[in-house]
Amino acid sequence: MNGYGGGSYGLSEPKGLRERAGQYALLPLRLFLGVTFVYAGLDKLTDSAFLSATGPGSIGELMNTVRDSSAVPALVDLALKSPEGFGYAIAIGELLVGLGTLVGLWARFAALGGALISLSLWLTVSWQSTPYYYGNDLPYLMAWLPLVLAGASMFSVDAFLASRRRRSM
Repeated sequence: MNGYGGGSYGLSEPKGLRERAGQYALLPLRLFLGVTFVYAGLDKLTDSAFLSATGPGSIGELMNTVRDSSAVPALVDLALKSPEGFGYAIAIGELLVGLGTLVGLWARFAALGGALISLSLWLTVSWQSTPYYYGNDLPYLMAWLPLVLAGASMFSVDAFLASRRRRSM
């Protein structure tokens, strides 16, 4: 016997400290990603150079720079049709994803948004990083996936609403 007797597969739920740690395991990841994406969104929204079509530090210049080295040049071409609009979309998307993640409102949907933003940045901006693990967007993409799968079960609006629904039944 391995100490996990019981249950339909010979396993039972862990008890005590291990169970509590499992409940809180994704909270540090959620806080990190939420704060980081709120910061990234606000940083972009307050940087007039970034939200320009041309010039040093602009989204337009960045997209022109990565156009030929990206995995999906068509995505970069789409961004280049309206660099300012794309810059605002990324910044507002990061802000909303970060806030949703921090408060745990529609947490899986927010995490999916974060994963899609990270995926699009990996395929465009950091694709040319060699070796691939030097690019920062791929680890962010992987970090979002547990939150897409698990949501925010602790200290979240989603958990609060779920407990209210259970009590009203």
